Amino acid sequence: MRKLQWVISLIITLSCLVAAANIGIIQIVEHPALDAARKGFVDELKEQGIDANYTYQNAQNDMSTLQTIAGQLVADKVDLILAIATPAAQVTAKATTTIPIVITAVTDPKEAGLVKDFDRPGTNVTGTSDMNPVDKQLELIKQFKPNATHIGIIYNAGESNSVVQVEMAKKAAKELGYKLVLVSATETSGVYQAAQSLQGRVDAIYVPTDNTVVAALESVIAFCERNKIPLIAGEGESVSRGALATIGIDYYQLGRQTGDMAIRILNGSKPETTPIEFQQTMNLIINKEAAKRMGISIPDVLLKAATIIE
Repeated sequence: MRKLQWVISLIITLSCLVAAANIGIIQIVEHPALDAARKGFVDELKEQGIDANYTYQNAQNDMSTLQTIAGQLVADKVDLILAIATPAAQVTAKATTTIPIVITAVTDPKEAGLVKDFDRPGTNVTGTSDMNPVDKQLELIKQFKPNATHIGIIYNAGESNSVVQVEMAKKAAKELGYKLVLVSATETSGVYQAAQSLQGRVDAIYVPTDNTVVAALESVIAFCERNKIPLIAGEGESVSRGALATIGIDYYQLGRQTGDMAIRILNGSKPETTPIEFQQTMNLIINKEAAKRMGISIPDVLLKAATIIE
């Protein structure tokens, strides 16, 4: 009898080990940084031998679509949800308080109302933050354009992650002696108009990790190239696309870090007691071709210090 019970227990254990996890992935909009985070997440699970069935859906920056996607994932009773970017995380957290949610590319999970504390979330949400060194990013402008005094920031005032970064930029601007000119775009279709409104008013432009603006980044790049204005970005993928430079995180590696957290959750760790994680390594990324198109000379000290040169 004992042997039979042991065999049954072993069969149950093995069946649990081989059962594929059903993972839902919800993403606010398609752009390279968020896509890289998603790829990193999937690659990490695959590399660690996790068998998973993925349901991936992208809301293309439409909030009603985002709510529909979140509701469907909850109705499907997936084992875990990966929510990419702050709006996706907020909508998903409202849709369920029981299914584990792992977030990535969320600037400030506490400010966004997703967790009670970074060290002990206290909710069904945990994951990684893409908090950027906004002060160091703005400081780059002085090295590219020492006489710059007026800095334009294009962002969506409806994205809490962007509002957090703008507040950080305000504090940094006081120390750096900048005057900020803030313009908001609530939709990707309005990003180019927002950039145009800065013509003749600023010496440089900064775009934080704002999902709306980054999704339409090419329009900002075109404006900056035409007007010979340096464009500093909040993340590296934007530099690859044509922004001048950034000091920022690697979203692919952030996704892998998030994937490792998801594995721990699938293996029994509780989101409410799993601390929010941050990426510690920052890269100085410079786009030499973008510098030429924007009429900017790159100081040798920056070229020597750059981690990545596009």
